[in-house]
Amino acid sequence: MSKTKAAGSAKNLNDSPGQRLGVKRFAGETVQAGNILVRQRGMSKIAGEGTRHGRDYTIYAVRDGKVEFTKTRVKRFSGHRVPRTIVKVV
Repeated sequence: MSKTKAAGSAKNLNDSPGQRLGVKRFAGETVQAGNILVRQRGMSKIAGEGTRHGRDYTIYAVRDGKVEFTKTRVKRFSGHRVPRTIVKVV
């Protein structure tokens, strides 16, 4: 018997579903405490006042208010500065 199927068998057909990352509540929207604002991998966005980071870097609101985004540049250990976005609930 042959070790491989005849007529070519497909091998690389598996695919994983999307992870639904990204901004969930936009600037100016009213949120309640506990609402998820951003789902992300790593810290491209930083939790500001009125928000906290989850274990998987998810940013969520800790109080009711409106969402605000501000841009900043953060200094890294190597000394160079990288752009980051601060997410706040005011």
